[in-house]
Amino acid sequence: MSVAFPAIRVGDLIHHESLAVFPLFAASSSHVDYDLSDSAIAKGTVSVQEVSEAGSVPDLSVDNQGDVRVLFLEGEELIGAKQNRILNTSILIAAHTRSRISVSCVEAGRWGYKSRHFGSSGRHSSSMLRRVLKASVSKSVRADRGHRSDQMEVWNEVARQQEALGASSATRAMADTFERHQNRLSEFRDKLQCVEGAVGVAVAVGGQLTTIDLFDKPATCGRVWSRLLSGAILDAMEVSQAEKQAERTDVEQALAALNSLPWEPADPIGEGQEFRAESARGDHASALVFDGTLIHGSVVCAM
Repeated sequence: MSVAFPAIRVGDLIHHESLAVFPLFAASSSHVDYDLSDSAIAKGTVSVQEVSEAGSVPDLSVDNQGDVRVLFLEGEELIGAKQNRILNTSILIAAHTRSRISVSCVEAGRWGYKSRHFGSSGRHSSSMLRRVLKASVSKSVRADRGHRSDQMEVWNEVARQQEALGASSATRAMADTFERHQNRLSEFRDKLQCVEGAVGVAVAVGGQLTTIDLFDKPATCGRVWSRLLSGAILDAMEVSQAEKQAERTDVEQALAALNSLPWEPADPIGEGQEFRAESARGDHASALVFDGTLIHGSVVCAM
């Protein structure tokens, strides 16, 4: 089984301190209509809640009352309800449907209602946390246990980064790490703004390629660019200035390997088809495809 990736052109390097990004370009002909989760939540066409009054740490309920599909991205953070969560995989929720989605907790010290509905934080998991998440979810999928993560590994990574970045949190919330470093996050974002026409982004920290994200159209990439980079910025803050930056050829080689990965189908949570793969060197990849169109493909590279 293989996933058809479009021909990708790697753009010029943009960097700030130890964080480097490469915009990715491809011919875009996507016909798939969808809204993004943060927009749909803000408009009130989608609501995200606990699955019951008692709640379930690895599950949430999504009610899409709108007329279009809604895309939730692997690693995005939802805040509120009984504890903050991140998405375990990218999901396309059909219009006028209620779905149960798989998530991981990123606030180990709270289990009590702060609000009835979740909101979008506008932030994304770090590259290190995405690696923990994707590796454990893929393992769970292969074992036919659904899109479950290793929750303890997720908590451990959140705690490790908080300590590394000098962030304190009464509830051990990932959100507090971001809040502690708002000024630095803004500084990096100002230096690493989205490039017009990009359909994806490759990220390197300390000279090492860490993640690649590809979307079906520039509009999606432009809207999630800043969110995706938020977590990578935290990783970069842990690393001193890189002696050398990643190069375009590093990204081109990683992209060239995508089509030859041992892709395997996974039962999707929402609409479309999901595929997952692991390379011989330990890169973890996933792809969400709808009607033959790659909606979101991502790779978390071996460290």
